[in-house]
Amino acid sequence: MLIAPSLLAADFGNLEREMQWFNQSHADYLHLDVMDGVFVPNISFGFPVLKHVARLCRKPLDVHLMIVEPQKFIREVADLGAYYMNIHFEAVVHHHRVIQQIREAGMHPAVTLCPSTPVALLSDIIRDVDMVLLMSVNPGFGGQKFIPQTLRKVRELRQLIRETESHALIEIDGGVNLQTGQQLAEAGADVLVAGSFVFGSQQPAETIDALKALS
Repeated sequence: MLIAPSLLAADFGNLEREMQWFNQSHADYLHLDVMDGVFVPNISFGFPVLKHVARLCRKPLDVHLMIVEPQKFIREVADLGAYYMNIHFEAVVHHHRVIQQIREAGMHPAVTLCPSTPVALLSDIIRDVDMVLLMSVNPGFGGQKFIPQTLRKVRELRQLIRETESHALIEIDGGVNLQTGQQLAEAGADVLVAGSFVFGSQQPAETIDALKALS
């Protein structure tokens, strides 16, 4: 299992310290939740903070834009050295165009679905993206409870990937812990995003290892 701890739950008063243990951990990516207070009812952090984090982080960046018109910021995200640029399906009209622009900027395109957005809507773009993020909570706040119907959506998405011969990974964000993580692993998830469960742990590096061991 690949693990992408979410910076949203980190101690922002000690970002350098947080990045020191994180860089030494077995985490696969650093997940960055960018919120604008418009697409979601909260504001997280912008590019000044992202640039600072990018300088400190030695892991690939998984940038999740929970914002309106994410296509306006492709260049800025690419300049961070991001590995994934993840846009919400609900926030974009011309999906093919934006996905192509992300790839042309040197990043791996990913798309996110809110809990109420059907997996079937991805059928025309599933072969064009490198990852699909299924929100297992309503986006906008950390520390929420896992929505059980996500397990069904993971299985539906895994079936769609098989049928289309897509290479997209399945990522899950929201309410991830060892119990829900095991259920998600069994359903077919590839990447788990964990915020509070990792950064709120007394031994976060060991918590990452425990999540990585799920299968």
